[in-house]
Parts: sequence; structure tokens; C-alpha cells
Amino acid sequence: MSFSIGGVELQSRFFLGTASYPSPDVLRSAIDASGTQVVTVGLRRQLAGGGEAGDFYRHIQASGARLLPNTAGCTTAREAVTLARMAREMFDTHWIKLEVVGDEYTLQPDPWELVDAARELAGDGFEVFPYCTDDLVTCNRLLDAGCRILMPWGAPIGSGQGLLNPTALRTLRARLPGVPLVVDAGIGSPRDAVQAMELGYDAVLVNSAVALAHDPVTMARAFRLAIEAGRLAWEAGIMAKQEMAVATTPVTGRPFLL
Repeated sequence: MSFSIGGVELQSRFFLGTASYPSPDVLRSAIDASGTQVVTVGLRRQLAGGGEAGDFYRHIQASGARLLPNTAGCTTAREAVTLARMAREMFDTHWIKLEVVGDEYTLQPDPWELVDAARELAGDGFEVFPYCTDDLVTCNRLLDAGCRILMPWGAPIGSGQGLLNPTALRTLRARLPGVPLVVDAGIGSPRDAVQAMELGYDAVLVNSAVALAHDPVTMARAFRLAIEAGRLAWEAGIMAKQEMAVATTPVTGRPFLL
């Protein structure tokens, strides 16, 4: 189950967001239950939280998970680049989840600003994890800009709608076979995570579906199991769908293929 992303070997394919939990203790328990090795955190939240933010960060550090700061809330490349550099200084990591939003209603990424920011940050030594749509052309532009990882959305952030365009996600996986792909945004239930993993994606990032569950800790464990099951199914090889019924019990010949 181990895989390499951003130059780091990981065992868990479950990336966990840290916003909107009922309490820091619930967050810490959810991280433990998830088995995640990567958690995301918004720098804007840390800057606005004062002492409370310091306590929050200590909870994250105590979990042992690797930190992936994000630039949530940015609407221009310049703003995102500035925030990313601040995150590198604050958290001592060159990993950055790059978000540059172009529409306040859908929170859809702005492809032009995103590519510009990715190019500058990659040139500055960052390992850029860009939050993008499932558009193949935009994804190729991000790779050309220096990204080695892509984080296409399944649906708008926080919507819980699941994978709205599995065909586009399947196309990305087929056309970019050597690129680590992480489904980010829109996942609403463990079923959606299974679907993403069965498409051959390397990991999923989930926040709202865990944080807003009636029992976030149990939901974190449910996602952990779902992600493991989906990946195992992908590795095992899922049978092809048939147009018609196919008898599973032969009535002639040998019962096994030798």
C-alpha cells in the first residue's frame, strides 16, 4: 500500500483536512482513527487565530502527521505566492497545497492565476500540490509549470456531491499514468473515496465529510477502511462490465481454467 509523493514514502493514502471539527480533541482523535500521515491546514486560519492557532498547531504536531499548508482564500497568484512563502517560514516545510480561487460561488480554481503561481513556487523550490479542476489541458499546463503532483476536484469544495465527472477523472488517470493524482474536494462519503481509488487515483483528501459527520472519529475510520479497500480493488484488477448475463457456473467442460 505504500507510495511515494513529493519525495516522501507514505503508507496511508488518506489526506485529512483539519477545519470545522467540533473541538481540538475530536480533531486529534479523528487523525488517529484515520491513520493519515498528511494533514492540511490553512495559513490564514493560523494568522487569524492568535494563541488559539498556536494550540491548534501543537495538536497537529503531536499527531506525528506531515503538514501540508494551503493557500485557501487566495484569489490571485501574487497573494498565493506570498502566503506560501509565509507558510514555509512558519511550518518549516516546502510542501504547499496551492489554491487560487476564481469564483466565489463554486470556489472553482482560476486556471491562469493557478498556473502562474505554480510556476513561480516550483521555481522557488516548493513541492506544489495544486488544487485544480479535472480539465486535462489545465493539468498539463500545471505539469509544464513544474508541478509533479495534481489534486483535481471531484466536486465543488465542501459540497459532498461525490465524483460528478468520473469520465474526466478516468481520462486524467489514463493520460497521466506516471503523475501522482489526489482527488481533492467534493467527497461526501466513503463510497466516493472507494470510487476514486478504483479509478486508480493515488490518494484522496477529505475534510468536510469527516469534520461535519455526527461522529467524526468513526467517520475517519470508515474512510480509512474505504480507501484501503478501493486501492486493493484497483490493484487486484476489477472485472470488466458485460452487456449481457454471463454464466458463472459452467455446465460443460472443466470448472477451472488451467
